[in-house]
Amino acid sequence: MLFYYAVKTVSLASHIALEEVGADYESRLVDFATQQQRSADYLGINPKGRVPALATSQGVITETPALLVYIAQTHPDSVLALPADPFAFAKLQEFNNYLCATVHVNHAHRMRGSRWVDDEAAMAAMRAKVPQTMAESFRLIEEEMLRGPWVLGEDFSVCDCYLFTISNWLAGDKVDIDQFPEVAAHAARMREREPVRRVLGLHGIE
Repeated sequence: MLFYYAVKTVSLASHIALEEVGADYESRLVDFATQQQRSADYLGINPKGRVPALATSQGVITETPALLVYIAQTHPDSVLALPADPFAFAKLQEFNNYLCATVHVNHAHRMRGSRWVDDEAAMAAMRAKVPQTMAESFRLIEEEMLRGPWVLGEDFSVCDCYLFTISNWLAGDKVDIDQFPEVAAHAARMREREPVRRVLGLHGIE
């Protein structure tokens, strides 16, 4: 498999998952600084022009929730084995889709407002709202969704790879992670994991 990623993006979540399961893959850095994600070569891999993308023998997979579940499904004996219970699996999907559809969108309003509007004043208003919306999202995660010590409780899962990735964005969004002691403790536990440490440097994260 070939894994396409860019530094300081959501692709960190899938990269961690690949390392956690010991997947056989090669990584390919997509340089956003030179707009490589818009190159003809990369658009041939992912026409969306975004990361992550995972090229498999059956084709290319995009979108973080899909990649995370695929990585877990193809490594059923790993630490990321998916819950067998349908309700538990639905809760895993619920959490990941909340991060994808709500929290990531909140964050993107800070630097990618042009996806939604063309007016600079509107973009400025979107940027100004980010600290509030991100804090509200993480308050919900802290109080209602993070069961501890891992997202789903005692069992480590792909949700943890995803939450850790997005929690790293809080400082840039002017939100103090220490407002959320359970989230902060979760991030600290993640940093103790060897697979996490192996990829943080590749993603420009100390």
